Amino acid sequence: MIELDSVTKRFSSVVAVDDLTLKLKAGTLFGFLGPNGAGKTTTIKMLVGIMKPTRGRIEVLGMDISKRSQEVKRCLGYIPDRPYLYEKLTGAEFISLTLRLYGIREEVSLKERIDYYLELFSLAEWKDELIENYSHGMKQRLIVTSVLIRDPKIIIVDEPMVGLDPIAVRMVKDIFRDLVKKGKTIFMSTHSVYLAEEICSEIGLIHKGRLVLKDKTEEIMKSFKEMKSLEDIFIKLTLG
Repeated sequence: MIELDSVTKRFSSVVAVDDLTLKLKAGTLFGFLGPNGAGKTTTIKMLVGIMKPTRGRIEVLGMDISKRSQEVKRCLGYIPDRPYLYEKLTGAEFISLTLRLYGIREEVSLKERIDYYLELFSLAEWKDELIENYSHGMKQRLIVTSVLIRDPKIIIVDEPMVGLDPIAVRMVKDIFRDLVKKGKTIFMSTHSVYLAEEICSEIGLIHKGRLVLKDKTEEIMKSFKEMKSLEDIFIKLTLG
């Protein structure tokens, strides 16, 4: 489903991601942990085709992203940590634009899904307001909505809960769990150890650009049975 083979990204003399090899199957909720500056966001930008690796290979759904970038992007949903929106559009106009960019027709069943998610994330009464009038949390909910409406096979998320209130956080966690049960794959970058431990079926830990740990969540806890929590494991591996 997702495969990174010896992926490295350099910025001049700085190695942001160092020889990263990773493979995820369908139906995985993967938590990509690491301290600030570890290489999480750089990895995600390479996964979604915003950056090209210095070397190495990235495949998504069996497609090499360097050769079939547009096809890969049609299968992905990307939720960045900072929402980039056209603020002179209304929420409804932004969703419509997003769907047209992906070549998706707004048929009756899709309109029902749009209405469902707008209502779910408390955006229905704001859909005809300019995005520039939205709060940061509302902008984040709009980005999440625009991705979920498309129903992609893979969702790539960078710090998904930034700016969301507790109710929205609970909804997003429940939605992610439900999507994974339906066979979707979610690659979630976060520095929240608690979030990863709560909802992720697999966890990878990146530190100084290198993957230092990757396994099913329950197996990690068994391997470090002397540790009380995933937080203790995180601190041990990143601080020594």
